Formats: sequence, C-alpha cells, structure tokens
Amino acid sequence: MDRYKLVYTVPASHLTATKDAVFAAGAGVYQGGKYVQVAFELTGQGQFLPVAEAGADPHTGSAGQLERVLEYRVEILCEGRDTAKAAVAALKSSHPYEVPAYEVYKLEDL
Repeated sequence: MDRYKLVYTVPASHLTATKDAVFAAGAGVYQGGKYVQVAFELTGQGQFLPVAEAGADPHTGSAGQLERVLEYRVEILCEGRDTAKAAVAALKSSHPYEVPAYEVYKLEDL
C-alpha cells in the first residue's frame, strides 16, 4: 500500500482540532492499527502579511499588517492515497486560515 506524509502548520489554538479531524479521517495509523493517533510536532514562528487589496480576510491579525504567530508543524502518516486525500480535506475544514499551509509527500519503502 502506498504511504504518504501529511505535513502542515497550524496556530496553537487549533492544534488539537486539526489533529482530531485528520485522525478521524484515518491518518496517523501505524502497523495495521497497533498504533493510532501518531503525530510529530515542532513549534516555530510563522509570519504573513494579509493584503487587503487582494481580498485577504485573515483569521489572525489585520490586513496590511505583518503578523507573526506561534505555530506547530505537524507530520502525520497516511496509509493509502484515499486516506491522504481524506486527511487533507479534514485539515482544510478544521483549519482556521483561509488557505492552510500543507504538503503531502509520497513515501518510498527502501
């Protein structure tokens, strides 16, 4: 079965909600279910400048002002393409930002 790694950043206020949604979509499972809700987290500082003229409607901060936010980088394994797609959809629906920053990597078994 193909394996994927979902990596995303999220403000601390929504860390639990996004992980719960991604786990409910079937991600974070290792060894056929021996381990569930598996994730790796790092803290860091994200920044963004919402542009009012472009129609930005930021969850945090104000348009026209540079915002810096404590965020978590979360990495979660997804077994199967369908699980990865469901996990991304769950992330998008539970994340507070207009456009969540995320990446999906296909993993190789070497």
